[in-house]
Amino acid sequence: MIEEGKPLFVQIAEHIEDSIVDGSLTEQAQAPSTNELAAFYRINPATAAKGVAMLADKGVLHKRRGIGMFVAEGARDLLLGERRSAFADRFVAPLLAEARRIGLDAEDLAALIRERSTQSTMGRES
Repeated sequence: MIEEGKPLFVQIAEHIEDSIVDGSLTEQAQAPSTNELAAFYRINPATAAKGVAMLADKGVLHKRRGIGMFVAEGARDLLLGERRSAFADRFVAPLLAEARRIGLDAEDLAALIRERSTQSTMGRES
């Protein structure tokens, strides 16, 4: 899970975010403790704490004194909104720019996406 070139605390935060987005960590559920994260990833607890603090600052996690960190109400929607925006910036904007360059309008592009989506779905059924 640990990848080179990206700070460990960011990777920890992203892993927790992924768990919230995919539903394996639900709203109001207790998040893994910094000690659990540190033991699992074999990292310093301070590094794990930095990742957890990043999510708390963002409003994804909240602390219940003496108990631990919990997934905040609305955290999944917040993360999905961020990811949709990032997806649009990273993939949709360049797609639209290239479509314009090669003379495709919105309808042409939508037709291509529907066609590829159908092919992709059919390929999984076989």
